[in-house]
Amino acid sequence: MTTNIQITLSEERKEKPQPEQLEFGRIFTDHMFVMDYSPQKGWHDARIEPFEPITLSPASMVFHYGQTVFEGLKAYRTSDDKVLLFRPEKNMERLNLSNERLCIPEIDGEFVIEALKKLVSIDKEWIPTTEGTSLYIRPFIIPTEYYLGVAPSKFYKLMIILSPVGSYYKEGIHPVKIFVENQYVRAVDGGTGKAKTGGNYASSLKAQEEAAKKGYSQVLWLDGIEKKYVEEVGSMNIFFKINGEVVTPEINGSILEGVTRNSIIQMLKYWNIPVKEKRISMEEVYDAYKEGVLEEAFGTGTAAVISPIGEFYYKEEKMIINKGQTGDVSKKLYDTLTGIQKGTEEDVFGWVTEVK
Repeated sequence: MTTNIQITLSEERKEKPQPEQLEFGRIFTDHMFVMDYSPQKGWHDARIEPFEPITLSPASMVFHYGQTVFEGLKAYRTSDDKVLLFRPEKNMERLNLSNERLCIPEIDGEFVIEALKKLVSIDKEWIPTTEGTSLYIRPFIIPTEYYLGVAPSKFYKLMIILSPVGSYYKEGIHPVKIFVENQYVRAVDGGTGKAKTGGNYASSLKAQEEAAKKGYSQVLWLDGIEKKYVEEVGSMNIFFKINGEVVTPEINGSILEGVTRNSIIQMLKYWNIPVKEKRISMEEVYDAYKEGVLEEAFGTGTAAVISPIGEFYYKEEKMIINKGQTGDVSKKLYDTLTGIQKGTEEDVFGWVTEVK
């Protein structure tokens, strides 16, 4: 395993965007981190270099069989100019879980976090400070072996790229509209649903495209066997507040175990708000709505943080949640979590890591 990081700084620096120009994932900073893997050397040749296109053979396995994994986390700049990361060790743990499922060699999470910190420190002037903005960090691993046989690659490339971002949804913290999908499926237990791999997202695109045509921001996936039980939204885990209790689908082998999801559960328990992880059907949610006890719904994820849900489309019916307004619990969770991430709220959980 490599321990040194070669640093080559860009001779030309790009113009930084204005905060109002920021979308999600469209603009990238001046540098990137790269590290290679071979059976002979293991992970080696760690380097930070100018952000630029990479050259791969058309026969590289990344183009053919989907053996890829990735992560997403963020860096934030505080009012006193500190740079903070939020629970990066959890992302490295999950990356290795994805690696194991996709037959990719394990990484040294501590080393990759140190590399990530160096990269963020070099490009820290790219971190925006306007409300709702941050520096998105995308680590990913691709297979690079030249081979058209169906087998795990022997060679890989780990890269980290950075992107200053605004809100993931154009609605920001305002409630989004979600389409409940009952035709297509995303993942099943025993598949790759619990891994953060590209194929899971590719399989969601058709339903997402059709939902967008109907005016919905995202798709809520049901289980792949009975098409009955709630699983997750395309880019988020999901929570419901029903009659005073917060409920989220339990981890079952086909749901991604979100870092934000884990954080939200801990926060709710800390506040003594009842929270339960359990198998929940969409019919149960629908019945709660009909009975007037579905008080709030919200999604959680690194990109959106907390995304209140104002409407579900289910059974040819619009379910309007909390009159389409952001609920009190959703707002408190968003304000507290983003406050911890930006250093304006006390971090009683020990979640933030400073980049020096």
